[in-house]
Formats: sequence, structure tokens, C-alpha cells
Amino acid sequence: MSIRVLISDDQELVRAGFRMVVEARDDLEVVGEAGDGEEALRLVDQLHPDVVLMDIRMPHMDGLEATRRLLGRSGAATDGPRPRVIILTTFDLDQYVYDALRAGASGFLLKDTPPADLAAAIRVVASGEAMLSPAITRRLIERFTGLPGPKASDPAALGDLTPRETEVLHLVARGLSNAEIASELHLGETTVKSHVARLLMKLGVHDRVQAVVLAYETGFVTPGSVSTGD
Repeated sequence: MSIRVLISDDQELVRAGFRMVVEARDDLEVVGEAGDGEEALRLVDQLHPDVVLMDIRMPHMDGLEATRRLLGRSGAATDGPRPRVIILTTFDLDQYVYDALRAGASGFLLKDTPPADLAAAIRVVASGEAMLSPAITRRLIERFTGLPGPKASDPAALGDLTPRETEVLHLVARGLSNAEIASELHLGETTVKSHVARLLMKLGVHDRVQAVVLAYETGFVTPGSVSTGD
């Protein structure tokens, strides 16, 4: 079954380019296009995509607000789970990355990302994982270094994690996939998925990206304690 993709960008030429990239893959399909955030929300309800490629700067409603509304909804207006969101922008700015992740996005990529990497990112977030380019991950961690807050309202939930779940969270914060965590800890990938699912439930977050944001904001994970690689 193909991964259903909705493209939201105010420039028709950009949407056409993304459509070409997506439809060149047998396992991906474009189910619709939106020119702004308001239209994107309407089409999500109508078309039920698995992944939304969301531009940040759009008229009427920008991509950050659309993402907040999409992922903050109860889901009553849609059948099944809410889609994953990948933010795509020409602006490599820290605040955009931070705001996008806090809004609930599962990925953040620049528009000049190579086609193969974009397709891979769609597959990664559709599977329930997060996708950040290594350069953006480094900047995000550097940004957290200078943030005095805001602090999470219930950091006590982090204390409920088992030692293994704590270890897994630290590795997730390094940007490792489930397969990479399995290799690092000498565990089966299915076991790692179970650990991730349990820690997300305990922390009350819907996505591993949100778990990382919470971990940094509470000081549970500190920037100097992780390495993002190249």
C-alpha cells in the first residue's frame, strides 16, 4: 500500500517539483495539493493523507499554525490517526526548527534536500519515527543550550521511566532510529519499539520528537551529553 502524501505550499512550481519527487517512487503517492494552511486542514479531513509536506511561509495561515491546529485536534473530524508532518522551508533558521517541533512536526528539512533524502524522510515519518537532518539536529541542540525555559509542567513523569527506557530516551535524543538503538543496546528492534512506545505513553507525548523536546526542556537530557554525529 502506498504512503499517501499531501503537499502544502503557496508556490505552484514548488508543489509541482515535490509531486515529481514523490510520484517517481512506487511506494509513494500524492493525494492532493494545498496553497495555504487553511486549505491544507480542509484537505486533510477529506483525503486522509499519511504525511503532509508543509511549507512554513504561506498566506492566510502559515505552516506552523496549520501544524499546531492539525496535530492539536482531537481527531474527531478524521477517521484514523492524524498524519505526520514534515516542515519544508528555504529558511534554515533555529526558531523555525524549534517552533515546528513544538507544534508537533515529525521532521524538518530544507527545500534543497536531495530528492532521495526527501523520499526517505517521508517513509521514516510515515513509520512513526522522526526525521531531522544532522545539521539541523546540531543547531537544535545548540539552541537548547541557551534556553532558560519554558520548563515542562510535569517533569516528574520522567522519573517514572525505567533504567532501560531512560537509556533509550538518551539515544533517541541523539537522533538514532529504532534500528540504530537496537544495535547500540544489543536488543531486537521490536523490543526497542516497545520501549519507545512505553516511554511516549508515560511522558504523555504523541511523538518521539516531542519526547526529545520535553527531555531537553526539563534538563533530563543536556546538550553536552549527546553527540549528533556528522
